[in-house]
Amino acid sequence: MRIDRLDHLVLTVADIDRTVAFYTEVLGMEEVTFGAGRRALMFGRSKINLHQRGREFDPKAHVPTPGSADLCFVVRGGLEAVLASLGDRGVAVEVGPVERTGAMGPMRSCYVRDPDGNPVELAEYPD
Repeated sequence: MRIDRLDHLVLTVADIDRTVAFYTEVLGMEEVTFGAGRRALMFGRSKINLHQRGREFDPKAHVPTPGSADLCFVVRGGLEAVLASLGDRGVAVEVGPVERTGAMGPMRSCYVRDPDGNPVELAEYPD
């Protein structure tokens, strides 16, 4: 077997509306509804399915917990533009810019927190 790519991941959250607002308004993702009213966030060729704590969809994580994820997203348009956009929206940058190593090698990143306290790394690879 050889894995090609990540299709989607699931975040268990305390408040789906707050999560959707953060990821759409701050990070520019698109909200989608699928199945029997389930909500998700689309970006590029990937998706984040959202589970409301206490109303998770099976199968689920052994211990589904809001705030237990650590996410990294590759951004377009430069990290300086990302930092300016975060500042315009009043989103605190917790760390960065800092040098990190991603799946494709060295990158530059900054970190913010989503409404559940998950660290969200926003990264750019050098040209």
